[in-house]
Amino acid sequence: MAYPRASRINEEVKKVVSSTIRTDLKDPRIASMTSIIDVDVTRDLSFVTVYISVLGSDKEKRETLEALKKASGYIRREIGRKIKLRIVPEVIFKMDTSIEKSFEIFETLSKYREANEINSSEGNTDKEKSNE
Repeated sequence: MAYPRASRINEEVKKVVSSTIRTDLKDPRIASMTSIIDVDVTRDLSFVTVYISVLGSDKEKRETLEALKKASGYIRREIGRKIKLRIVPEVIFKMDTSIEKSFEIFETLSKYREANEINSSEGNTDKEKSNE
């Protein structure tokens, strides 16, 4: 069962966290290509899990996640300031690798398709030669 209030709060928290990371945080460890993929607030509003994606190297990803964890208190305060809630949820950051996984799957499928096209074209030339 979907909880409409929780989904509205999810969207509002996503907006606040995204704008806070983009405009307020000046930590150089946070990569410029950091995206908020999803936000999930627990039913009792005590925790919010923010799923992020970072386009860059593994080192950039680790540093960005570490910097965001360090800034979670500030981000929590901003959530409390901009969204009127009785309980301001504690912010937990997690890395979301679904975009990277989808690129890997796409590359694998592309290689497979190319290999099949090469094999089928070689098979056609062999048949043409045998017909002559």
